[in-house]
Amino acid sequence: MGHLWDVTTAPSASRPAPIPLQIITGFLGAGKTTLLNRLLKAPELAETVVIVNEFGEVGLDHLLMQGVEDGMILMESGCLCCTIRGDLVNTLEDLLRRRDNGRIAPFRRLVIETTGIADPAPILNVVLVHPYLSQRYELDGVVTLVDAVNGLATLAAHDEALRQVAVADRLVITKSDLVPQPAAIEKLRQELARINPGASILDAANGEASPAALIGLGLFDVATKPSDVDAWLAIDAVMADGHRHVHDTNRHGDDIAAFALIAEEPVRRQTLDLFWSLLRSTHGPKLLRLKGLVHLVEHPQGPIVLHAAQQVMHPPVSLPAWPSADRRSRLVLIVRGLDPDIVRKLWAAFLGQA
Repeated sequence: MGHLWDVTTAPSASRPAPIPLQIITGFLGAGKTTLLNRLLKAPELAETVVIVNEFGEVGLDHLLMQGVEDGMILMESGCLCCTIRGDLVNTLEDLLRRRDNGRIAPFRRLVIETTGIADPAPILNVVLVHPYLSQRYELDGVVTLVDAVNGLATLAAHDEALRQVAVADRLVITKSDLVPQPAAIEKLRQELARINPGASILDAANGEASPAALIGLGLFDVATKPSDVDAWLAIDAVMADGHRHVHDTNRHGDDIAAFALIAEEPVRRQTLDLFWSLLRSTHGPKLLRLKGLVHLVEHPQGPIVLHAAQQVMHPPVSLPAWPSADRRSRLVLIVRGLDPDIVRKLWAAFLGQA
């Protein structure tokens, strides 16, 4: 996908408003089913369909899910991020057909609970770039759970856990009540903030993982959320934390970095397209997440919003107006095994600042 310029705007009369789709992920034993059971009792998740992905020959988690039997879909014997991605596409399309034909109730939200060993980025890409699904579903954020008891060891041992943290919009620490040492919880918080400084960190045991804190995060809602640009980008947190990333291959996770790219002047559409194409072709496997707000020369009245998972870019969203007086272009990237200075120099070269 080499070009960015199928820009989307607000829903029209001929195109229905997209259905919010949320992903809940976290490594094995992090407590995803427990949290989802609690959330599903809240009015904010009324009329929600849940897809539970399990890995193995016999699926059990769906038997533990409460209150949504009619809205439960079990996908087993494979991981959504690999062996049954085609099945995910078929399931999402079938849900829409049944909804549109009146064969099921018109659900208002879809939640996907991934298996604990899933890399969520390929699942994000199914939603973000499929020509039909990207029009009918709207990514409403990624919530990643991290077990306080085993979290640091899991991050040290499993690449999937690192990726789950890196792509999250919200990080939820679970089972902190089972860890008597406050210093251990603080150490985990510091590690999570280092890996993904743009994500809010909540403690489930302290009641912080409420529906209000986890629902409605939004890929970006043109109609209702233009004032939330800075919170969505979390630009201040990323820029404040960027200097603390150290590249040392002998220490786990230290090759994951979050950093920001800024352009003071408007950027030409072709420049941005070429920058993304070269970055993806040269360093694609090292890209985990990109969020951006860009001031285009060709679109001065409002910015475009960019969102990519790994190497795949969602069609940009065009905002009708600037949400604040700050009209700089701002890109936030999370990468692994890639020196941020290489990307900064590439960005500067395309802007003619090298």
